[in-house]
Amino acid sequence: MMKKSMKMIAVAFAMVMFLTSCYSYTSVVGEGAQANVKKTEWNHYLIYGLAPVKVSDSQKMADGAKNYTIKTKHTFINGLVGGLTFGIYTPTTTIVTK
Repeated sequence: MMKKSMKMIAVAFAMVMFLTSCYSYTSVVGEGAQANVKKTEWNHYLIYGLAPVKVSDSQKMADGAKNYTIKTKHTFINGLVGGLTFGIYTPTTTIVTK
């Protein structure tokens, strides 16, 4: 009975780890991106994203552009880094397209 319970716990843990999705959200400023000029920065968080350390400034990344698109996402690499640090350090990526 104990062996079966441990196996079920291991399967549940694997499902939680492997079935998480990469999230993203997009914001459009003005009319949105007019060209394909991109600038990318990582946002740095601790403890599963609860404590921000350094978060990118999308207005600075846009360099004064009036029309641009901001996409913030949790990429595979961000997830890998978060997994390797057991959630202590959990980065995200911000991409500004002008």
